[in-house]
Amino acid sequence: MNPTMEIFSQGEEIVTGQTVDTNAAWLSQQVAQMGFTVTRHTAVGDKLDDLVGLLREISARADCCICTGGLGPTSDDLTAEAVAEAFGLPLEFDNVAFEQIKLFFARRNRIMPELNRKQALFPKGSERIDNAWGTAPGFSLQAGRCWFAFVPGVPMEMQHLFLETIKAGLQSRFSLKPGKLISIKTIGIGESDIQERISAVDIPAQVQLGFRAGADEVQTKLWFPNGYPETAMATLITTVASQLGDYVFAIDGLTEPTGDLAAVVDKLMTAGKQTLAVIETASQGLLTAKCIGAQWLLRTMYEQSLGRLGDKLAVEINADDLMETAQALAAAMQKSSAADFILVQLYAGDNTALHDKDKSIVLYNALLTGAEFHQSVHSVAGPIKRKQNQAALLALDLLRRCLQHK
Repeated sequence: MNPTMEIFSQGEEIVTGQTVDTNAAWLSQQVAQMGFTVTRHTAVGDKLDDLVGLLREISARADCCICTGGLGPTSDDLTAEAVAEAFGLPLEFDNVAFEQIKLFFARRNRIMPELNRKQALFPKGSERIDNAWGTAPGFSLQAGRCWFAFVPGVPMEMQHLFLETIKAGLQSRFSLKPGKLISIKTIGIGESDIQERISAVDIPAQVQLGFRAGADEVQTKLWFPNGYPETAMATLITTVASQLGDYVFAIDGLTEPTGDLAAVVDKLMTAGKQTLAVIETASQGLLTAKCIGAQWLLRTMYEQSLGRLGDKLAVEINADDLMETAQALAAAMQKSSAADFILVQLYAGDNTALHDKDKSIVLYNALLTGAEFHQSVHSVAGPIKRKQNQAALLALDLLRRCLQHK
């Protein structure tokens, strides 16, 4: 059985929602990949009694706990004091830590405030975790069943301390048997539809199935335990992905991370040495923004008005047949552009419908590749930012499908 891990975040800004706790998410991903079973995320404000109580609870139920925050120099930074009280360990002054803190200020030609002396106080018996990225050293100790690591709440500092020191400590202290997480990434299909499509697939009891829906993609997650047969794993992944068909744009966990849809398109366009020109309307420039920096993107055009778009390219607009219009615009753009592919995105619906969250618009995407047209039609609803984002993604997805299945 894998050792259990809890993530404990301290700070009034966390519990009041002023700061999003990205530390807990990042740490959970790291330790889960190592082989820990993450059982809880807990956040506590700057209240000494609450901190003391939670530390005692964790020490009795978890094998390991990483705590972030509360190591600063001010009166609301209570972690070291809480640990000392929770486990009856008096605070002791660490001269090495104090010299490191003074050096941090000296290198910046600043005088160290007396308040920072507090950051060199650690509970008796703890081990210092040096911090070259800030003024707050971390520390670790064993209390009851649990090995604790306390690190600053500043994300950059926390991440460096984990990767440089804590990770190796965890690997030496615990017998870890990491499993494997596979994420099948899709676009244009929702969680419920995915569930229906894969309902007939026999997923073994030891394989955990989950879903994660975001603004840009939906991920179907398969968590395989350590030692799961590679052949059986590959077969199950292929079976699930095949049930989802062309909605799948990438699979994470097999080799290197794939990135989002724009990253996948970038790799495909770069590998194929193709170039692209874009005409967009509903996405209002966001399609272009998602491809920013791509050397294969040669020309872009955004126009809110179909009439003005037609005037620019000398194309007669047929509002009754927007797919025909999209193809005509693509052909006109092809004549004036050196791009291999022309991607055109139009939409049916007036400006009021675009801004009204209760009204939908219909997207018409046309992709010209040489002398061949590819096309897609989608209905999109919701607030304007959702419509804008979906319009950009669904146009890019037409390009992705063409590149992956040509």
